[in-house]
Amino acid sequence: MARKHATVANPTVPRPCPPGEPFLRTRFTLPTRPATFVRRQRLVAHLDHALTTPLTLVNGTAGAGKTLATADWAAGLREPVAWLTLEADDRQPGTFWAYVFEALRTCAARTSRTGENHAVGAVGPGSLTSLAADLNARDRPVVLVLDAYDRLTEPEVGRQLEFVLRHAGQGLRLVLVTRGEPALPLHRYRAAGRVTEIHDAELSFTTAEARSLLRLHGLCLPEAAVRALVERTRGWAAGLRLSALAAQESRDPERCLKEFEADHGAVADFLLAEVFEGRTEETQDLLLRVSVLDRFCPGLADALTLRRDAEPLLAALHRENAFIERLEHSWYRLHPLFREVLRAHLHARMPGLEPELHLRAARWLHHSGFLLETLAHGAAGGDWDLAAGALVDDLAIGQIFTGPSSHTLAALFSGMGPEAESPASNLVRAAEALGRHRLDHGLTRLRRAEWQLSRAHDSPGQTAARMSCALLDALAARLTGCPARAERAAAAAAELREGLPVRLLDAHPELVALLRTHVGSTRVWEGRLDAARAVLVGVSSAPGGSATALPRAEARGHLALIDYLNGWIGRAERRALAAVSEAEGAGIGWLVLAAVAVERQELDRARVLLDKAARLPAQDHDPVSVAGRALAMSRLLLDNGEGESAVETAEPAVPAETASPWVRSHAAVLRAAACLADGRTREVSRLLQGVCDGPPVCTVEAAAIQAAAGRSRAAVDALGSLRADQHTGPVVTVGTALVQARAAQESGDTATARRLVARALLDARRERLRRPFRQAGEWLGPLLATSALHELADGWLLTGRPPGHGAPPRSVPGPAPLVPVELSERERDVVRRLALVMTTDEIAADLSVSVNTVKTHLKSAYRKLAVNRRNDAVHRARELGLL
Repeated sequence: MARKHATVANPTVPRPCPPGEPFLRTRFTLPTRPATFVRRQRLVAHLDHALTTPLTLVNGTAGAGKTLATADWAAGLREPVAWLTLEADDRQPGTFWAYVFEALRTCAARTSRTGENHAVGAVGPGSLTSLAADLNARDRPVVLVLDAYDRLTEPEVGRQLEFVLRHAGQGLRLVLVTRGEPALPLHRYRAAGRVTEIHDAELSFTTAEARSLLRLHGLCLPEAAVRALVERTRGWAAGLRLSALAAQESRDPERCLKEFEADHGAVADFLLAEVFEGRTEETQDLLLRVSVLDRFCPGLADALTLRRDAEPLLAALHRENAFIERLEHSWYRLHPLFREVLRAHLHARMPGLEPELHLRAARWLHHSGFLLETLAHGAAGGDWDLAAGALVDDLAIGQIFTGPSSHTLAALFSGMGPEAESPASNLVRAAEALGRHRLDHGLTRLRRAEWQLSRAHDSPGQTAARMSCALLDALAARLTGCPARAERAAAAAAELREGLPVRLLDAHPELVALLRTHVGSTRVWEGRLDAARAVLVGVSSAPGGSATALPRAEARGHLALIDYLNGWIGRAERRALAAVSEAEGAGIGWLVLAAVAVERQELDRARVLLDKAARLPAQDHDPVSVAGRALAMSRLLLDNGEGESAVETAEPAVPAETASPWVRSHAAVLRAAACLADGRTREVSRLLQGVCDGPPVCTVEAAAIQAAAGRSRAAVDALGSLRADQHTGPVVTVGTALVQARAAQESGDTATARRLVARALLDARRERLRRPFRQAGEWLGPLLATSALHELADGWLLTGRPPGHGAPPRSVPGPAPLVPVELSERERDVVRRLALVMTTDEIAADLSVSVNTVKTHLKSAYRKLAVNRRNDAVHRARELGLL
């Protein structure tokens, strides 16, 4: 393909007008490109492909810039170009061909005298054969551009043009600039790869091209403003130009473009004149009515027009590029600007009809199973009972709390007025209030809905509503710390499930997952840890993707808390990390991570984690979360030497109907430890009464406090309440061994004491469990000074030479590796932020680098530290003294 380096006009050869009606010479001239024209090299390159195929279609909407883009390309060609702008009068074959012959003659493309002197309307049939033969005999092809080809509606013209194209061989390159597909056998050309096509998607301006266009209009706007304008106009050339012209007249161009009203001014005039007016009354009515919809299909459009002609009308509009885009499965949508113009026109032509159109759409969409769109149109139509009824009937009330639609639903139903009084509307109000922890309001609405349902006849809809009641009952039970109510809700839900369609239950796994999570949370609060685990394990692996992400994360967080209470801090940490990675808002996961950090005596990290958890709104209302925070914070304060603050924090005022045994036990243990630290040993036994009801970790810690208070025999006896079938973890086994070792040491059995301390060290080393040794007291120092025990403690609990008698153990870096580990400064920066439990995105933002750069540094740090996980990287870096 050959192109000129400079833009020149095609030569014209002046000839006298033929006999009869004269030709309009302007129709043979390339359109003038304005000063604000933007040459888009990607379109030029695509059009260059037209020189290799017989047929090219530049098919786009009105104002898409197809004529100017094609003219710009044609002006740079070395090949002869015959340009013809068509008019509606060219529908007659004679007129059309007379102008084609004249266009070819004008660019000196004819080689014979056949047809040379044809006047308008006087072209005979033999001329087409002669024309095809002349073109086929050419050494170089001629490019024939027919602009506005959509104005030709006569099928005979299409058949004749295809005849000439087929027999012209390599001598003709036909370019049709059109708003719709021409009546040509395009399937043949497409199948043979003999057609070049450019459509709206390619004609649309990119952000960079739009920026260039705006600059040519004297506008220099921020990238975000240009991007927003391109998104709103979908890159439509005329829309961009008209918007730019309007902004030129404004003192604040950026604000003008942001608040640009398409339904007023030049854009509206253009779209109404070029796309809307001149169409049949039925088509105009259809366009006006579907303008209330984001997307539509023929069936939905028929529901709005109350006719049955939408399918052919929509297909025709799409073929004609009438600013209507086809989506998948026969669904369509209007161009955003065209939709704005049509909605304004709808208000003017048919005032007051829009709410009814929304309700017709809502009813059709509900019947067809499109829930979110049903809710949106029901709300837009003002029928809140319809919208709430659709949500409840579909068993989708759980989506108010979890899933990608939760914020949308919360915003949508926030506008519900007091006139909505159906059971479904009251259930939605109750869900919204409970989700915001407005307990009194939520419970009032829930009781009213239950009363309304008790007076209604049974039906599938009533069963779904009662299932929604069970979910909200379980949530209310969780928020109020009422296990009995939660169990009643669970039993009711199990019975109701038998009467619900399986397809609905399968479509909304979040409902059952949420309900079971609430029940599991109340069981944790009640201290029934095994029963809680039984229900939460299934939720932690629930299907449903993003719909069940929050209950999955909360279930894992509760399971992590159960593991912590049973002494399995490593397992608790892994589950907590899984919880916060699933959903960062799962606050219990952060609290468990903080509690684990305290057990490992990583107090700075524990404080960071607690601060992160405190920023989550749910932490002020969920009893288990409030208690979990108090547990971790009070232990942190105690270990930091702030005993008075620790006691004040230990047992927060939780508005729960039932007291939690593990919360009470932990508070008692902490108060006793604070008393012991103050030397008030006489109060210890009184404070520790009832701790036997608590979890195993409380029992062991209480025994350790008793032993430190000089009651070793009572401490050992207290350990007898631990059952072998409780499957307790290292915190319990280590604490138990240390209490028994202390008793053995005090009775003079040093060998037994050493053996028990060795067992404790072995169990603790795997979990990096330091707190029990820090709390043990001075009796442990002499034992750790022995070489055998010092070797077990060295590298993670002790440092340097064996400490002297009475010297407390202290945390230190681990042993040096065989090969020295050196992290770059940037790798250290990244690992330091890992220690603060920052996400990859947060690290990238904090360091002002890309996420990919952070990932690269992480991979390098992992390799150097010989680890595979972020938590292991932090611990290894600490052990090596790199942080």
